[in-house]
Amino acid sequence: MLYRMASLSPKTSLFLSLFSTHLKSLSHNCPLTPIIHNAKTQSKNPISLAKKTTHYSTTSAEALRKIPANTSTRKSRKQAFLESPETILRWKLDQCSKKGELPEALCLYNEAKANNVQLNVHHYNVLLYLCSLKTDGSEEDGRDFARLEEGFNIFKQMGIDNVAPNEATFTNASRLAAEKEDPELAFDLVKRMKDHGIVPKLRSYGPALFGFCMKGMADKAYEVDSHMMENGVLAEEPELSALLRVSSEVKREEKVYEMLHRMRTTVRQVSEETAVVMEDWFRSTKAAEVGVENWDLEKVRRGILEGGGGWHGRGWLGKGNWRVLRTEMDEIGVCKACGEKLVCIDIDPKETEIFAKSLAKLACQKEARSNFVRFQEWLQQHGPFDAVVDGANLGLANQHIFNFHQVKRVVNQLREMSPSKKMPLVILHQSRVTGGPAQHPNNKKLLDSWKKAGALYSTPPGSNDDWYWLYAAVSSKCLLVTNDEMRDHLFNLLGNSFFPRWKEKHQVRLKPSIDGLIMHMPPPYSIVIQESEKGCWHIPTVIEDDIETPRQWVCATRTIDGMT
Repeated sequence: MLYRMASLSPKTSLFLSLFSTHLKSLSHNCPLTPIIHNAKTQSKNPISLAKKTTHYSTTSAEALRKIPANTSTRKSRKQAFLESPETILRWKLDQCSKKGELPEALCLYNEAKANNVQLNVHHYNVLLYLCSLKTDGSEEDGRDFARLEEGFNIFKQMGIDNVAPNEATFTNASRLAAEKEDPELAFDLVKRMKDHGIVPKLRSYGPALFGFCMKGMADKAYEVDSHMMENGVLAEEPELSALLRVSSEVKREEKVYEMLHRMRTTVRQVSEETAVVMEDWFRSTKAAEVGVENWDLEKVRRGILEGGGGWHGRGWLGKGNWRVLRTEMDEIGVCKACGEKLVCIDIDPKETEIFAKSLAKLACQKEARSNFVRFQEWLQQHGPFDAVVDGANLGLANQHIFNFHQVKRVVNQLREMSPSKKMPLVILHQSRVTGGPAQHPNNKKLLDSWKKAGALYSTPPGSNDDWYWLYAAVSSKCLLVTNDEMRDHLFNLLGNSFFPRWKEKHQVRLKPSIDGLIMHMPPPYSIVIQESEKGCWHIPTVIEDDIETPRQWVCATRTIDGMT
């Protein structure tokens, strides 16, 4: 089971980069010289001057004396800070963290304490992180126990030194507790965050939650889950999968049902590991025993209608063994194993409007506000459209040089498909419209025709055209033609609730062929966990980005009572 690690922040990474550059510059003027360990000659301050054979002197005092008299006070303070024992200790500990060198880090820690170097929260967090790292199993039990004890001693010393902890501190400490197979302590540490005004993160709960699940302590795992929800922390697939597994093991069918539906709303498509957990449940004796034999069909259908389709939430339907198979869906969403047709779950128009507003707000924060507002005004005048084309992505698809003919071909196809025969909106960066292949007479003529038709918008210099084509498609409630999987940091800002559902129903992907690009339209059914009015379940698994690869589904149906 992979835990979420307490990692270095971007600000810290930038600091390390600058500091590393500074050390290289300093070593050019003041070369690093290896210090041979000698009891008679070793300095009393190994952090700032010399250490054992594996350490190097920065000759910081000598470097400080060489600062010109006219150097500004600010520059002097900066250099003094970079060469202080605390900063050098931080840099060396971070190097240990990168390499996983706990013994070296403990050596630095002990020397720092002996020389009264003031440790801060970052120093302690790195030490706790290294102490909490799992071993490869090659260490002896005694050494492993000593590592964990050392970690707790460091955590205790942090309190003695009155160093205020942060979220990473408690997360690393709770991982230490989990390594000792003490999830109770790990959970207590998370609960102590509140006393320090710290809001737990998802990674903070992992050690306790996974620890309880591994021990089969289902009720304690549910308690951790409740604590997460109280603090607004949303469980993701690893946490829900662990809860599903322990619920299945302790035969808590109502909790299995709950976790399946939480998977449906937050995960949608599951990993292979989670799919196996689900299959194990459906094949279990307990799964065959639970469920009602006679149910109110109208009540179930009403539940499906109220839920928006694809599920009813009325509990397990039917009794008897389950037939569990891996299968595929045909082009219209009919299961090749049981013949049941999957549904297309509608998106609430109000959700789309709210998403469009939040998208515009984010775009105005990331782009020049005046530029994006101008685009919104243009869109109100010329829209809505039946399709929006990510011009750059389409023009470079399977090409080394931007291909306007390729874009033209798809644009014409989309126009023919449109009920109103309206041209789609093509979004291109201004540089694509004015330079390079755009200078060719035929391409100039093509661009002019799109402009006259109100079907081309060129985004201004310095802008990110992703905001423009996405907002245009969402606000027009239309198709979006792009092979961009929309997974980078920009799209992560949009969250994982509405956006994946919207993308599934609106994104048109392109596949190269000998006849040019072939458009793959969105499927006419929703790729999400579905529960039918007959009590059947269909669970989609995650696949690679290759649109030609058939998606595997878990199909679970009853084998008696006329269910198959």
